[in-house]
Amino acid sequence: MNENDRGLLIESIQLAENCPPSPTFSVGAIIADAGGNVLATGYSGETAPHDHAEEAALAKLDNDDPRLVGATLYTSLEPCSKRSSRPKSCTQLILETAIPRVVFAWREPNIFVDCIGAELLRDAGREVVEVPDLAYLVRKTNSYMPGVAE
Repeated sequence: MNENDRGLLIESIQLAENCPPSPTFSVGAIIADAGGNVLATGYSGETAPHDHAEEAALAKLDNDDPRLVGATLYTSLEPCSKRSSRPKSCTQLILETAIPRVVFAWREPNIFVDCIGAELLRDAGREVVEVPDLAYLVRKTNSYMPGVAE
């Protein structure tokens, strides 16, 4: 982890507090350039009920934005690898960009799907950093969901 990772990951976790009530996960995401400057943010349900946080943040940037070559995507929850509400998963959307690095706090629990976002990103050559000591904050934000304990 670099010096900006922990702070930006905590900020992404806090963004999830903006999510409208939903029967699915509340997630926050931040995309920062190589210097740690925030390029875009997003949270679940930000502009439409089926928006995922990573999807909302990525939609604010062009896939070929040159700043993404050294960027990091911070997300409170592991990027989804499968979804029924949209044709592309967040993992696919990330892989369509040059973002080389993803940092997240909590692996998606097996509630809706068996998520393998971290593995797919690593297999594609992206650096994936899991920060499990912050997962309790994400579980707290999502404690309304059955099967999620703080």
